Amino acid sequence: MAHRTSAGPGTEITVVPANEASWDDLQTVFGDRGDAHACQCQRYKMGNSSYAPEPREVRAQVLREETECGQPDASSTTGLVAYLEGEPVGWCNVEPRTAFPRLRTTRIPWPGRSEDKNDASVWAVTCFSVRAGYRRRGVTYALAAAAVDFARERGARALEGYPMVTAEPGQEISWGEMFVGKRSVFAAAGFREVSRPTKRRVVMRIDFQME
Repeated sequence: MAHRTSAGPGTEITVVPANEASWDDLQTVFGDRGDAHACQCQRYKMGNSSYAPEPREVRAQVLREETECGQPDASSTTGLVAYLEGEPVGWCNVEPRTAFPRLRTTRIPWPGRSEDKNDASVWAVTCFSVRAGYRRRGVTYALAAAAVDFARERGARALEGYPMVTAEPGQEISWGEMFVGKRSVFAAAGFREVSRPTKRRVVMRIDFQME
């Protein structure tokens, strides 16, 4: 599967499953410093007690096994990698919601909802990472749109995201908080707001018509 989105005149963002991208390309997106480099997309996977003591190298190895980067024939993978004019520029994690243990214990996304926490047919987009120098070029929008197709094609009944919003008009959200995505990114991909568990967190969801 390759999802293509225009990024302006003569340019195109192509999004592929992570197993169709190389490990070096994914690490290029994360960079050699900062939150994405350190986390290796494991914060929602390991939980605080397991996440904190593990070195970055261990987190990276776990992610490498999860993504199966460089293995186009792999039966599963955990996310998507975006390219702009051949350069790796973005990543998002999209899997069954049950793959993220921290989502079972955090306040997100459960307050006011009767969702079954063990329902593996509901998938989740938990994070985005955009390579430095390529931000504000529509990469997260392309990734969110591709995540919808990715989850639907793999049998998901629904897909959720948990973006940050400002508590008061005029406030800004820091880039460090934006790894979960913006509300507008999910809305553009067809998600609708289903709850607000906190003043600054929104649960966005798209339900697929099951045939």
